[in-house]
Amino acid sequence: MDYIFMDLDGTITNPKEGITKSFQFALHHFGIEITDLDSLCKHIGPPLMDSFMETYGFDEEKARLAAAKYRERFTVEGWQENEVYDGMEQALQRLKEAGKVLIVATSKPEHLAVKILTHFGLDGYFDDICGADSDSSRSKKDEVIRYALEKHEITDLSDVIMVGDRKYDVTGAKKCGLVSMGVLYGFGSREELLAAGADHIAETVEEMAQLLVSL
Repeated sequence: MDYIFMDLDGTITNPKEGITKSFQFALHHFGIEITDLDSLCKHIGPPLMDSFMETYGFDEEKARLAAAKYRERFTVEGWQENEVYDGMEQALQRLKEAGKVLIVATSKPEHLAVKILTHFGLDGYFDDICGADSDSSRSKKDEVIRYALEKHEITDLSDVIMVGDRKYDVTGAKKCGLVSMGVLYGFGSREELLAAGADHIAETVEEMAQLLVSL
């Protein structure tokens, strides 16, 4: 497979602190107090609007306001409360040396994904960084994947694999006709990824790179 689409949060970087604290900040605005940040890890992966509507029962208007409050903190502090997974840069280097085309496909706003990867000096490993648009009309994983496929005029779907740590990456890939790989060092469990239909599972960053080079 020549094209590797990669999720960002939980796959390339660990965004736990920034995302959970920004969710805590947004929920506080609505009088919802969360002290256990670990309980907010479930929101790492799905689109913001979906998390606020499905978990807290917000209607669309309230969810948009909550997402705006989240970004109020995340765009200033949260994006920096992040760290690259150990061995990730070496893995990306190995994939590039193997001739793979690397494209980020994330539900995070595209400009923030670019900002984060540039901050960590990883942007140069990727041929493109594709994410959600500013008005959230393109935010679900299958929408981002289709955007990336169309942008790069990729028609042979058998030449593409989607890599991510949550079921959203796997189901998004399936909706677009792609093979998927779930990684276990992020925020999804083996059970979640297999139930979603992941075609491959990698436990570590190193195993992910090894499997991708061999495909």
